[in-house]
Amino acid sequence: MRQAEVTRQTLETHIRVAINLDGSGSASLRSGIGFLDHMLEQIARHGLIDLEIECSGDLHIDGHHTVEDIGITLGQALARAVGDKRGIRRYGHAYVPLDEALSRVVVDFSGRPGLHMEVQFTAAAIGQLDTQLVFEFFQGLVNHAGITLHIDNLKGVNAHHQCETIFKAFARALRAALEPDPRLGNAVPSTKGSL
Repeated sequence: MRQAEVTRQTLETHIRVAINLDGSGSASLRSGIGFLDHMLEQIARHGLIDLEIECSGDLHIDGHHTVEDIGITLGQALARAVGDKRGIRRYGHAYVPLDEALSRVVVDFSGRPGLHMEVQFTAAAIGQLDTQLVFEFFQGLVNHAGITLHIDNLKGVNAHHQCETIFKAFARALRAALEPDPRLGNAVPSTKGSL
């Protein structure tokens, strides 16, 4: 069962994440930031991952701690759920358009955290989400999931569209990387024998 539940409590946030990598795309999301919930729903729906996220954060300050810590906790849950990575495809990529916007995301379950993100958002905020925090979300996620992630927004005029294509492409790339590879069997997808 590729499932996990993680809680994280600090003086800034209290977070619970439950994940099922072999789900149907259902989501129950309460981050306190409406647009972030909308983006997290894209991960669930397009990644076919069941996802529950509850967060109580210090939003009276701003959204930074909430967004970053959700990324951290989701990364921890993802790492636990995938386990030793036996039998997965390991790599995934996706191009996703939304009207004028187009993004490409490539993921590697390498065991080595790395984020390379080229995005020039056309607005400083989308709803209550500061667009600078999209980087912080993914940085927290890759550091704790142990994945290499390349995110490129190739085109876009509307910041909402830019952001949504990023999260949808991430979801599709994640889904591809996590799929069982029937030719691989129970082997680890690495010449090193471990990831």
